[in-house]
Amino acid sequence: MSEQPAIAAAVIVVDGRVLLIRRRVAEGTLSWQFPAGKVEAGESGAAAAVREVREETGLTVRATASLGERIHPSTGRKLVYTACDLMEGTAGVAAEREVAEVAWCDRAALVDKVPHPLFGPVKEYLDANLS
Repeated sequence: MSEQPAIAAAVIVVDGRVLLIRRRVAEGTLSWQFPAGKVEAGESGAAAAVREVREETGLTVRATASLGERIHPSTGRKLVYTACDLMEGTAGVAAEREVAEVAWCDRAALVDKVPHPLFGPVKEYLDANLS
């Protein structure tokens, strides 16, 4: 059995708010999440994160730091987290079949939309960068 491809997630903070998307179809208990998608053959996690952000939200971002990887506790999938800086664009729903809405969330909105514990290095990054 071949291993499922890793999922690359982009963590984008602008003006103290992080970008979340709401999937049309929840993945387990995950409805709101970071822009993310499968890492394609020959692609790095960072490159996949940048591509997925463009495909899902229309934004152009640049990968700036690896925030680590883990097996996600609710989906069992390998996730690779990448911090990204916004280069240009206005966030919107670019992949209408996949994404229902996008939101820039401060700390309170993030906790409201993502009630389960965040991956340690991602939480540390957000703690340092969110309002």
